[in-house]
Amino acid sequence: MDSKPAVAGGQKRVPTQLLHAWMHIRTSQFWMVAIALFLRVGWIIVGHTYKFKPTENNFGFGWEMGRIGAAIASGRGFSDAFGAPTGPTAWEPPLYPYLIAGVFHVVGIYSRASAFVLLSMNSLFSALTCIPIFLIARRIFSEKVAVGSAWFWGLLPYIMFWCTRWVWETSLSALLLAVIFWLALTMEDRDGLLPWVEFGVLWGIAALNSTVLVAFLPASGLWSWYHRAKRGRHSLAGILLASLIFIACVTPWTVRNYRTFGKFIFIRDNLGAELRLGNGPGADGTWMQNLHPTQDTFAMRQYISLGEFGYIENRRRQALDYIKADYPRFAVLCLKRFIYFWAGPPRLANIWWLAEVKNSLFLASSVLMFWGLGRALRQRQPGAWLLFWLILLYPFIYYVVYPGPRYRHPLEPEMVILGVYLLTEAGRKYPASARK
Repeated sequence: MDSKPAVAGGQKRVPTQLLHAWMHIRTSQFWMVAIALFLRVGWIIVGHTYKFKPTENNFGFGWEMGRIGAAIASGRGFSDAFGAPTGPTAWEPPLYPYLIAGVFHVVGIYSRASAFVLLSMNSLFSALTCIPIFLIARRIFSEKVAVGSAWFWGLLPYIMFWCTRWVWETSLSALLLAVIFWLALTMEDRDGLLPWVEFGVLWGIAALNSTVLVAFLPASGLWSWYHRAKRGRHSLAGILLASLIFIACVTPWTVRNYRTFGKFIFIRDNLGAELRLGNGPGADGTWMQNLHPTQDTFAMRQYISLGEFGYIENRRRQALDYIKADYPRFAVLCLKRFIYFWAGPPRLANIWWLAEVKNSLFLASSVLMFWGLGRALRQRQPGAWLLFWLILLYPFIYYVVYPGPRYRHPLEPEMVILGVYLLTEAGRKYPASARK
């Protein structure tokens, strides 16, 4: 007789305990990161994504960055971006190739163990991105948007693709840009010089990891200065300190480039070659892959005979001559690249409709982002204009050169936030009318 009430009471307590546990997990940044990392590493193992095809002498294992990493690990220094012994290079920024080289040195060059370690590190970078996503969304919008955005990032299969299949800096760039965005948002609340030290160091690391991220640096700095000034906080000393730290971070590599090539090169030098891969006879707004030195024997011979800097300068002149010959044509190409950046470039697929589905989902996420951004600006949400400047400035270079799905990924943490915000607003607006 006495045992039944105890059991019934226990049955009531179990759901309550589970509810409290879930309420803790759903808002816990630790669990967001842990579950996201578990899913990513689990997919690497189950999907065997660490088993790269050895074709083209393992070029698909990190491409140019993998080649440079292998050269460093082999004792040849930062060189041989395309595999052949072509000498020193500045084709890629240094941070990620040195990371690859470190793993290669410990676990083996182009080994499956190295692939697993590097993809797991990328997965960690991707999982950690849940934290700045949560913090940014909570500050600009609400905790509900923050929770939804962080879990969406942690669980969405598309987000996992780049970190579980590509040995590249993509996931680290997304993490760095999200952290910098969060720092810029909160600079107005913080005293002392430490925030400016963090600002300079983070931007230095970001520039050495992916130089294109620097496009957002002026906007983030001006935003921080302006909002601090509105609160009566002085920023001149902090801005000078952050600038000196940033310069100190990138100067050693710039000096290395000058000593190596006899020219001033800000971190990397391949812009002219990339410009030609998107602009020239036959250009259609996408990457003209057949002109790349790894795909074209003649281009590779030119690269070897002219040297890296001479080859890039030659390609730059070709691209500029093509652009100057017909500016309206170049404008149309830029418009097409804008569309491809946000809607997805034309895809080849064995099943015709699969490419259309992928691009439809790609476009849908962009539409949600732009719609959410417009709503945030109209409602004057704090930080909405910083989102605007990020989305305006970061992709601009790809409108001039050429787009690719991977190039959008560093923006996708902020895109997820804006998409979830829009859906949250719609969910709040329509239930009442739906019940009528």
